Amino acid sequence: MSGHFLLAPIPESSSDYLLPKDIKLAVLGAGRVGKSAMIVRFLTKRFIGDYEPNTGKLYSRLVYVEGDQVSLQIQDTPGGIQVQDSLTQPGDPLSKCVQWADGFLLVYSITDYDSYLAIRPLHQHIRKVHPDSRAPVVIVGNKGDLLHARQVQTREGVQLANELGSLFLEVSTSENYEDVCDAFRHLCREVSKLHSLGSERRRASVVPRPRSPNMQDLKRRFKQALSSKAKAPSAPTLG
Repeated sequence: MSGHFLLAPIPESSSDYLLPKDIKLAVLGAGRVGKSAMIVRFLTKRFIGDYEPNTGKLYSRLVYVEGDQVSLQIQDTPGGIQVQDSLTQPGDPLSKCVQWADGFLLVYSITDYDSYLAIRPLHQHIRKVHPDSRAPVVIVGNKGDLLHARQVQTREGVQLANELGSLFLEVSTSENYEDVCDAFRHLCREVSKLHSLGSERRRASVVPRPRSPNMQDLKRRFKQALSSKAKAPSAPTLG
């Protein structure tokens, strides 16, 4: 693991422990594309191929991003949470998840073309629902080791990401731990940048106004000015 990005367990007792700023990520995509496997691979370095049906687990860890400690939360999502139609309401599970998160990992499988087609509607929904249009999104083509079953070409993933203005990675969760980490590292760094920018703007908006001059101080300066004038030699009078 990079020295700039380290995992650490969250202390069980935190009564007098000041938690750092949260980074909240959501992993979205169709069912059976490897979302849970990616999250567990990132957090534990272990690859687990088979999972029970995803019910939407929330994972939490303390991590270091560029030397700063943050509390990372990753929301896994069931494959059934998709953009069904244009009538999706703000209170539906997908919209709630989008509003909660700071950054997004949109995952499809290179062996499932339908999962690839689901990415664009998810991205459009994020831009429609999320309060910050700059929320970072990474598009991931997973199961890159299953070349014999490929249905989505790499160039199609690159093209889609370029059209949507997102970073694209094609990874094999089972074979390459570092590639999986790169996706999460990039998201954490981008979210951290947005948090820093937001903090600077808030500080700028509450900068205290300069204090008005004290009236006693003004009177003192006025008397000093009069006194200096009285001591100055008078100009000669021309007769």
